[in-house]
Amino acid sequence: MDINARSRTLCAENAASLGLSNVIAAAPEEVPTDLRFSTIWSNPPIRVGKAALHDILLSWLPRLDADAEAWLVVQKNLGADSLQKWLAASLPAEHSVDRPETDKGFRLLRVRR
Repeated sequence: MDINARSRTLCAENAASLGLSNVIAAAPEEVPTDLRFSTIWSNPPIRVGKAALHDILLSWLPRLDADAEAWLVVQKNLGADSLQKWLAASLPAEHSVDRPETDKGFRLLRVRR
């Protein structure tokens, strides 16, 4: 899922070239509201601003299936540590947040449901 049409086109082309029939490149508004996810991989758009970022994350992370995970890659100097704390405080109680990896200024945050 991406708001950028060119990114969606490239994703669809790459998936087709690899023979991946289970990949659907869609705009956010095209994703059915009742769809749940077993895994979310994201490099969240940190630079959209804190309020917009929080809205995005609170829209998608609660849609994880039971026993599902989301993986977020965030630069340390762009607020990864404060984002981790905010996620832990803001997501519903059935979610947990940890940081399994740190490397070269990046944090890998994991959200589990």
